[in-house]
Amino acid sequence: MALVKYSDSESDADQLPTKRLATNDAPEVTKKRRIERKPTHSESKSSSLPPLPAEFRDLYATSSRISVQDDPGLHDGRKRVIPHVVGNWPTHIYLEWYPTTAELALLADVVSKSADRLQNGPKIHSLLYSDLGAQLPLHISLSRPIVLVTEERHAFSALMESEIKDWDIRPFDITVEGLDWVSNFERTRWFLVLRPNRPSNDGLNSLLRLCNRSLAAFNQPPLYDNTTNSSTRGCRKGQQTRTQRPAAPAANRDFSGCFHLSIAWSLEEPTPDEKQRVADINLDKLREIKVPFNSIKLKIGNNIHNLPLPTTVISEGGFVGL
Repeated sequence: MALVKYSDSESDADQLPTKRLATNDAPEVTKKRRIERKPTHSESKSSSLPPLPAEFRDLYATSSRISVQDDPGLHDGRKRVIPHVVGNWPTHIYLEWYPTTAELALLADVVSKSADRLQNGPKIHSLLYSDLGAQLPLHISLSRPIVLVTEERHAFSALMESEIKDWDIRPFDITVEGLDWVSNFERTRWFLVLRPNRPSNDGLNSLLRLCNRSLAAFNQPPLYDNTTNSSTRGCRKGQQTRTQRPAAPAANRDFSGCFHLSIAWSLEEPTPDEKQRVADINLDKLREIKVPFNSIKLKIGNNIHNLPLPTTVISEGGFVGL
């Protein structure tokens, strides 16, 4: 499905009268006629149409590929983490949040204040908007970037759907705890992140265990390894290997201190003093926001699968709506 964009000249042509303007008809008169034209029934009706479903964004969530070569000059110095190889499909599992206009303004204010406190330090780039000014979604990772081969795509997607039904993890909300800095596994980029509080149903830990179990079935690494002390914020991401099945984290392990929502990035690591100056930014208004999550996003290549969390209960007679 694709959107068709009509040019201004095409839309104006449908509305201008077929009678040729007289030589004494000034451009100002023509302009006035267009302004005073009453809206048609179809135009007034379109303003009351319901909003597009959230899944519509998934169709256009990936920008066009500029090059298959690693050219950091096209991406503000960023380097491709996973090389482009025919037959390999970069894959990522995550939770997605589209902030409202009011929430986006609060987030933009935090990014702006962070940049002000790093004036003589590393340059940061906002993750709230694209290069063209379009709003971007924020996400909490449930996997590190991994690679599936072509024949694994459908089997992995089917396994994830089955696991979500079996684990019966219900939708939940999170709130923001504070600001922090984390690096990617290769330590080529640093991210300014929001740390979430642990939700009441422990949904983040449960989803992490679900995803790690699914990844292990395909010989993929878990997001965080077993030796991590999550209370120190030093969460380490598992090494990637396709020759040995990695072990998933312990069933009762709390990795709440590892989860994060990235809002900006930098090619350089801030100093401890710079990190502290950013961490001292007042987040009282952001802490009032409840961020809802009711589905998992599974991105395989450029295809995004929306996997809803269950909202029904099972009785002896079958599924019953809440």
